[in-house]
Amino acid sequence: MLIARYAKIAMAVCLAAFCLLVVFNNLTDYDTNYLFVQHVLSMDTTFPGNALIYRSVTNPDLLSVAYGVIVGAEAVAGLLFFAGAIRLWQTRTAPAVVFNQAKGLFVAGCLLAFLVWFFGFMVIAGEWFAMWQSSAWNGQDAAFRFYVTVLAVLIFVNQPDGDLIQAKRVPVRAKPAPKRQPGRRADQKRRRTDKA
Repeated sequence: MLIARYAKIAMAVCLAAFCLLVVFNNLTDYDTNYLFVQHVLSMDTTFPGNALIYRSVTNPDLLSVAYGVIVGAEAVAGLLFFAGAIRLWQTRTAPAVVFNQAKGLFVAGCLLAFLVWFFGFMVIAGEWFAMWQSSAWNGQDAAFRFYVTVLAVLIFVNQPDGDLIQAKRVPVRAKPAPKRQPGRRADQKRRRTDKA
């Protein structure tokens, strides 16, 4: 179905728009978003007497590098989604094997987005830096919404597409007119001649 292919392309564009908007916000509101990374990595709002505090990072240079890695990965994910959407658009009417093979860039975007919001925010920030202990700087709920959305779209887009059914137009031919006998009108009734 062509509509299913259009839906997959539209969802890829939506994920691209989301990631690229996150990057735009992170760059244009740098200090606010950097502050989030600073509090999470320094672990300054975790439970008092936290035995995991030895993991904290307070070096400004390392915090800047971490922030840059996050924003860079989000940007690359957004570009992969966008490039994937373009590739899918280019092959939207192609045979199924071609359209299915064109999903590679989109899948790569999903992988990177999953690494950012699941591995980065849930595993590294959430568990290693104990972000779950912070009531003020806990981004796990937001990260969960992001990576679950990515996974749901990935499952849908990655469903194999079949070949499009091309409706063949059969020309409609007029019914041939009945043959008329020479010298007779078509509406004239045959008269019996055997009556006396």
